[in-house]
Amino acid sequence: MRATVIYGAGDVRVEEVPDPKVEAPTDAVVRVVRSCICGSDLWPYSDMPATDRGKRIGHEFLGIVEEAGSEVGTVKKGDLVVAPFVYSDNTCEFCREGLHTSCRNGGFWGSKHVDGGQGEAVRVPQADGTLVKLPHTEDEDLLASMLTLSDVFSTGHHAAVTAGVNERTTVTVVGDGAVGLSAVLAAKRLGAERIVLMGRHEARTNLGREFGATDVVSERGEEGIARVRELTGGQGTHAVLECVGTKPAFEMGVGSVRAGGTISRVGVPQYEEGPIGPYVFRNNITITGGVAPARHYIPELMGDVLDGKYQPGKVFDRTIGIEDVPAGYQAMANREALKVAIKF
Repeated sequence: MRATVIYGAGDVRVEEVPDPKVEAPTDAVVRVVRSCICGSDLWPYSDMPATDRGKRIGHEFLGIVEEAGSEVGTVKKGDLVVAPFVYSDNTCEFCREGLHTSCRNGGFWGSKHVDGGQGEAVRVPQADGTLVKLPHTEDEDLLASMLTLSDVFSTGHHAAVTAGVNERTTVTVVGDGAVGLSAVLAAKRLGAERIVLMGRHEARTNLGREFGATDVVSERGEEGIARVRELTGGQGTHAVLECVGTKPAFEMGVGSVRAGGTISRVGVPQYEEGPIGPYVFRNNITITGGVAPARHYIPELMGDVLDGKYQPGKVFDRTIGIEDVPAGYQAMANREALKVAIKF
């Protein structure tokens, strides 16, 4: 079968790899119907050291169960399923607490002899705990929205939930990528009436307004912070959802949050140190967030997506076949595409 393999910065290839098969009674094999390229895939695409042995990549997919191990009971051959970006058993103490990303028997796609999600099929460990059954559909828009449950919509929701967003909360979202726009949608879903989106790409911020942003701030750094403060009577917002992962983005979050407020970071941090000293302490600012336990959130979000109440799949602005995945990476890296879907 064909799958995406990364060999280093800027070097993504589509290669023939062995077909997956059930290796343990808890495994399933899923034939991928839709996958996509994530913003976090762009980090290794930008700076991964070159290697002679490539690494499978991709962690967002939905597809049809082709085969299930003898201990798999929640899904069967022929089911349409979505896989969260971390596999888990859904039974250990961490999973029971809703922290599937720390599952004792879980892990990440593309690591430790586990398939990546950007391929024609995937062996799914811990299939009972990982896969979530979906209704069959040929609606392209609905398939796109269901695919966002695997990562970006769930991650945006995690940012909003951990920041305590509700109908009394003012919110700043830092970043107009797919996760940032998903965070806008999630904040709106939780009742926020004032949502400031910090972004400078008009097509993206227009979608942000459609998703629920009431204000757009295109300035960055101190100018951006000043603009958020101006919009909020000098106070800042109750919650900041930091969806980029760079130190300047976090610094804008610190500058934009009000005293007693919360910053939730869901952008993968590309820095080791940040401004968490006396200012944060004196102003009782809470810093939270982290890797989103998508498996925990999918059942909650799925109903609204299936009903068409929310359409997070609008973050996909380009669809390609697997043979064009290298070009898809380049398009996202060049900001020519917001988020690229892969159709099999």
